[in-house]
Amino acid sequence: FDLLHLSLKIQSWHLLCRLRCVQSNIVLLTQAFRKKFVIPDFQPFCAHIDELYENAKNMPGGQVADYIPQLARFSPDLWAVALCTVDGQRHTVGDTKVPFCLQSCVKPLKYAIAVHDHGTEYVHRFIGKEPSGLRFNKLFLDEDDKPHNPMVNAGAIVCTSLIKQGASNAEKFDYVINFMNKLAGNEYVGFSNATFQSERESGDRNFAIGYYLKEKKCFPEGTDMTSILDFYFQLCSIEVTCESASVMAATLANGGFCPITGERVLSPEAVRNTLSLMHSCGMYDFSGQFAFHVGLPAKSGVSGGILLVVPNVMGIMCWSPPLDKMGNSVRGIQFCTDLVSLCNFHNYDNLRHFAKKLDPRREGGDQRVKSVINLLFAAYTGDVSALRRFALSSMDMEQRDYDSRTALHVAAAEGETERRIIHLSQRQVTWGNTPMDEAVHFGHHDVVTILRDYHIPYSPQSDDAAKQSAETNLDGLL
Repeated sequence: FDLLHLSLKIQSWHLLCRLRCVQSNIVLLTQAFRKKFVIPDFQPFCAHIDELYENAKNMPGGQVADYIPQLARFSPDLWAVALCTVDGQRHTVGDTKVPFCLQSCVKPLKYAIAVHDHGTEYVHRFIGKEPSGLRFNKLFLDEDDKPHNPMVNAGAIVCTSLIKQGASNAEKFDYVINFMNKLAGNEYVGFSNATFQSERESGDRNFAIGYYLKEKKCFPEGTDMTSILDFYFQLCSIEVTCESASVMAATLANGGFCPITGERVLSPEAVRNTLSLMHSCGMYDFSGQFAFHVGLPAKSGVSGGILLVVPNVMGIMCWSPPLDKMGNSVRGIQFCTDLVSLCNFHNYDNLRHFAKKLDPRREGGDQRVKSVINLLFAAYTGDVSALRRFALSSMDMEQRDYDSRTALHVAAAEGETERRIIHLSQRQVTWGNTPMDEAVHFGHHDVVTILRDYHIPYSPQSDDAAKQSAETNLDGLL
């Protein structure tokens, strides 16, 4: 009896543990069982990512940044891609566990923190919103004597001065690190003291920018410029891995909610503004080209990272140290370009019918279902313009629903008399009815006349009584 009691107690405990596991992850498990993830067929999509990774891996050229000695020590053969979707699906390939410094990839993150804490209006009293058209480290301000945007060095230095004003650098650094941990879902976020010291020793250009900003009174009142530059160098020296940085990007893609923890980290306002500026200013002097060809918010850094956001879908971190002449990762740029060539992730892919592009957000049959619904609804409402547009985009105008009804059956049943609709389809449904049958059944005389002109057959049912009734209806209409 004691053994039975103990066995039942253990079973109850295991059941309770399972229930607790399920309760804490019920949304994730429900999505998994129903295949309601943002990318339903995730494994085939990951196979495409692996192919793009291998393609970019063979890209020649580029040079590892050497103005900071610690950056020059990275092997040019390092190459990694990690992605995290807004519902927590993960995929990594390559050297994704190797830590590296964010460098300029930290700029959109600290801007997001500043807007989250102070709001858009306050932050943009000190920083503009326009691309500069100049090198990222130029000593130059806009016509209002403000840095052009927070993605260039001048704007990033001013943005740094807005975080936890009045606190010591130690308190500020702890605050930002804690924020970064939340963005990364408590995954790896570190700090390279060697890189920080090296940045400070070789940062003459940034000191020059700092003094220029101080002269132009660009900082909030009471700001200690040299202390702010130390804090700026510290933030550039924050370390991540591709895996943890992909979660940061996914948090931006998810409207400020971390997809791993479910916690709201950033306000919607901060996320929207950050993505807007990443899209227009995030890729140094290549920002316009990147927006044109890739059409997604991104931020690059001289350590070789590219933080890429596909809004409402996923975040991606690419990392490879060799840089092109613009300061962007050679392999990273190739990967991003190939990704948008394969998938319809470009912001403006929806302006046309891109039949050759993959849409990972749809299940296999979703596109056909949507196509049939649009076609039949256009026939139902008599929307000739929509039907013409579908025909010109090579849509199958004889698609059928679950009852094998074509658009012409629907138009005939609804009494649509626009003759151009008649060009749609002449197929029979599984019930044995033709469009003529539908028009007769619903008593649409004008439609019957048009269908007779197009020689569309009438095939009443085989049942004698039904046949007699149908023929009587047809005689009455004609």
